[in-house]
Amino acid sequence: MNYVFYDFETSGRSSAWDQIIEVGAVLVNDNFEVLDEPLNLRCSLKPGLVPEPYALIVNNTTPQILRKTNLSHYGMISQMLEQFNKWSPAVFVGYNSISFDEEFLRKSLFKTLNEPYLTQYSGNKRGDILGLIRTAHLYYPNCIKTPMSDKGNAVFKLSELTEINEIKHDNAHSALSDVMATVEIAKIIKNKAPSVWKASLMTTSKTDVNAIVEKEKIFCVNEYFYGKARPFVVTFVCFHPKYNWPQCFDLKNDPNIYLNMPYAQLKEELKKSPKVIRSIKNNKHPVIMSPNYANNFEGYKQLGAQKLLERANLIASNKEFKDKVSKILSEEAQEKEDLDSQISIMAEESIYAGGFAKPEDQKMMSDFHKTDWKGKLSLSEKFKDERFCYFAKRLIYEENPEVLAKAEYKKIHTAIAEQILSTNDEKWNTIPKAQKDIDDLRVKYDELKDKKTLTMLDDLDLYIDEIKQKYESA
Repeated sequence: MNYVFYDFETSGRSSAWDQIIEVGAVLVNDNFEVLDEPLNLRCSLKPGLVPEPYALIVNNTTPQILRKTNLSHYGMISQMLEQFNKWSPAVFVGYNSISFDEEFLRKSLFKTLNEPYLTQYSGNKRGDILGLIRTAHLYYPNCIKTPMSDKGNAVFKLSELTEINEIKHDNAHSALSDVMATVEIAKIIKNKAPSVWKASLMTTSKTDVNAIVEKEKIFCVNEYFYGKARPFVVTFVCFHPKYNWPQCFDLKNDPNIYLNMPYAQLKEELKKSPKVIRSIKNNKHPVIMSPNYANNFEGYKQLGAQKLLERANLIASNKEFKDKVSKILSEEAQEKEDLDSQISIMAEESIYAGGFAKPEDQKMMSDFHKTDWKGKLSLSEKFKDERFCYFAKRLIYEENPEVLAKAEYKKIHTAIAEQILSTNDEKWNTIPKAQKDIDDLRVKYDELKDKKTLTMLDDLDLYIDEIKQKYESA
């Protein structure tokens, strides 16, 4: 398959409340040859959105850049979607994309009335080079140079990796520059850790991951926490009854301790750390490696291949234990769901909690994008799901507010004003919060004698004040 390497720069860190302001993407084949003109788009801020000042400093987006950008957010998402559909089917790849960029992609598509799961439908798959480089470094420590932290751990920040490996990366934190740097990191993995690269190609979809874990008796996976990639040699137990993630037994533990344990005791044991049961997040591009690598890892090499196989066979043959684990996981998931149900979920946050769009609403979304703004207004009242009525009217407010009735416009405008002028600690960024951030950042950059950033902060202060003036009279 071909690969779409992509990256976003955003107005802040919250995928539910902030927005994409820059898109960079390139289509390459499996030899990393560029197959089409790269995509490089910038857009303005949506009306009523308060950016995080530090985010704009990091991606070097001045108020002047935001003001002179003619492309709206909806316009940019539409152009990006058209290009991504043209390049599909492909593996969509980024650097820390599954945790960050992918969430912005999904929620941006969701709130603009498009199919949010673009990278997993229509033959598309997805991968993440950050997880891949961590895995490559674990199995082949010399495959790439890495800076080291004060604690002696390898550092995988893209800008630092490119510098130490002499990869061209002139405009770090600009979307297309980050994309091309990520392509170069992928080349290193393919050339210096080919077995890791090949393994990663086999786990770019949930279906592929599930097939491997059910077929293989023993395999190696790794998880990244406390600044390190940590290997585990495991065997499959069951799928999580709610999340459908494969649940695997860590074979450094003796199964005989757990197989006949009373239910209540087992439930308590499975809560303890380190975990006996490891989850493989099959939708997040895990890398699954041969069990032969177990000989390289402490806690496993001492046991030897034969003992690991014996332990795996004990788990595989004990249906009662598997059923107990599944039941325990189901109970824990229900407890969490009961707690979560008490938390108020707003439309912008409801992509996972609110369920998929029904077929009739999907048809309405398609019609919405094809018609003019008056037609969009008419359709905005007809969605079965109230979330999509809300998103449709917000889009009209942002793009062509003149077609809204005065009462409808005032309702939306006032609701935004109440959100962004709030003095509470909200989920979204507010005017007071942004103003405090600017004051705090001034102190920091004044100590650093960074006149350029101090000038930008002055401009940002004026920009935030413009937003305030627009909404404080609502």
